[in-house]
Amino acid sequence: MDIAKLRKHLVAVAAAGARVLAGCSSSPPAAQPSVSFGSGAGGMPGMPGPPSGTGSPAAAAGDQVSIDNFAFAPATLTVKAGTTVMWTNRDEEPHTVAASDGSFHSPGMGTGATYSHTFPTAGTFDYVCSIHPMMHGTVVVTG
Repeated sequence: MDIAKLRKHLVAVAAAGARVLAGCSSSPPAAQPSVSFGSGAGGMPGMPGPPSGTGSPAAAAGDQVSIDNFAFAPATLTVKAGTTVMWTNRDEEPHTVAASDGSFHSPGMGTGATYSHTFPTAGTFDYVCSIHPMMHGTVVVTG
């Protein structure tokens, strides 16, 4: 192949490459697609809507503990003797609830799973996630 043909071929390849690259870069569309939900799953009456997904730990009721963002919320819960406390895993990772004194221990809980334990007597009960021991909480049971 002579130099003139080689140059012509290289120019043609470079021009084709420039057109391919130009085709890959386009301006953003004028309108972004959106997703909306009706009053329930798929707009079906009586079905719950999608989760709010705020990214912050959910507020827990007086006898509930939320597990979110690798933390128990509230970290310290005070209840009366005889109260059943329920832990709900709102995290995307599995967690457990394990008493430091061995008095209770949940199985591994996936997202949305719950575990309940009844505290029949007064005392202070420290607990951890046995999978992530840096997570700890306390239940204070009053008489």
